[in-house]
Amino acid sequence: MTQFVRPWRGEPETVGTVAVVGMGKIGLPLAAQYAGHGWHVIGVDIQPWVVERLNQGRVHFAEEPTLAERIAEAHAAGRFRATTSHAEATGEADVVVIIVPVMLSDAREPDYRFIDPASEAVAAGLHPGVLVLYETTLPVGDTRDRFGPLLERASGLTVGDPDAGFLLAFSPERVYSGRVFHDLETYPKLVGGVDAVSGARAAAFYRSVLPAEVWQLSTAEAAEFAKLAETTYRDVNIALANQFAAYAERMGVDIHEVIRGSNSQPFSHIHQPGIGVGGHCIPVYPHFLISRAPELTLPALARQVNDGQVGLAVQAVERELGPLEGVPVLVLGLTYREDVRELAYTRAIPLIERLAFHGAEVWAYDPLLADEEVVRTGAHPWHWGERGPFRAIVVQTGSQQFRALDPAWFPDLALLYDGRNTLRNLALPEGVTYVGVGVPDPRAVRRVRRTAGAGSAGRR
Repeated sequence: MTQFVRPWRGEPETVGTVAVVGMGKIGLPLAAQYAGHGWHVIGVDIQPWVVERLNQGRVHFAEEPTLAERIAEAHAAGRFRATTSHAEATGEADVVVIIVPVMLSDAREPDYRFIDPASEAVAAGLHPGVLVLYETTLPVGDTRDRFGPLLERASGLTVGDPDAGFLLAFSPERVYSGRVFHDLETYPKLVGGVDAVSGARAAAFYRSVLPAEVWQLSTAEAAEFAKLAETTYRDVNIALANQFAAYAERMGVDIHEVIRGSNSQPFSHIHQPGIGVGGHCIPVYPHFLISRAPELTLPALARQVNDGQVGLAVQAVERELGPLEGVPVLVLGLTYREDVRELAYTRAIPLIERLAFHGAEVWAYDPLLADEEVVRTGAHPWHWGERGPFRAIVVQTGSQQFRALDPAWFPDLALLYDGRNTLRNLALPEGVTYVGVGVPDPRAVRRVRRTAGAGSAGRR
């Protein structure tokens, strides 16, 4: 049985008050997780309508399973409330968790326009003994070298002093939207402090709110690097899969058969190819390394390969249809990932722009988006089940709904370009070509086999 104490200093079987700064799609589930383990939680957000809604025990997005029920329960129990005042929340808190995004500038450098003012606002409420935790993914060294001095300057307190100053640590979020609570229970929680006391206090906090293992790394820098390493690994792996896919197409080989065979050996873990990589994480965080570590050449090449997949898709459409001037094309899926209502760094937008640049008339559909949201991406909205004049369909996400697509809706259809290789089993009418990523056109397979056969005969 845990005991609520004030102030909380990391004693076993005790809980205190935590402020979570940023009530977005990660921050709010974190607040629910902490409240569910007995902590008193103060959510902080700069949008008054979000705070008002949360103070009614209601959530402001619906995609996270069980989130609404958890927040309603915590609010009813008096363990959750929200405010727009960072200083007020920090002044009451024993622990402050900051989960405010760092994105990319136009120059593909870390953009601190949101997290710097949030940190300064938190600093106004810092008091002796409080622990500040950054869960926002950061470049290596930022917790210690950027935010430590910022918090010290703005608060007048010294970092690392558990009695007269404040403690500081980093712990990367390692969750996916749509399954946050599952991931919190599954993956080890990494944490590293700017000093031993901060690291130990941070580990004690996470052990009080998570059923998963908590791994205390030696430094904040090790924890920062671990997050960037795991994300960049995925980007590099996907880029390798995309290059393998291009070669498989040229050789008339199905890349999925190759990957399945390769990954049957436990030391191979090749990812899946596709039309590109979107979301807050994989397209962004490798640049946190690239911008600070020019000796890391593979991450930069991987970004170039993965960003280039959209261009290859458009080229494939042009190969099949010829010039795209005035050609109606339908893009299926606009969010960066199926079943997640989020457009961050989605490849759909550059895809639409590239098709339009070549003169195509672009329509789009996404089951998660309203017509006005589709229009903002630069496409005309199409509605599920409508007949359409489209000559090509380009699949950008692999929504389950798309498996029920009826080609009879599109009497002029000539090409299905499957950017996620999820519609391979869709029955297409005679005369409609299917092209996947690393899935060769059957005509190319026949050409390759004829060439190979002729070469073998000559050698005999």
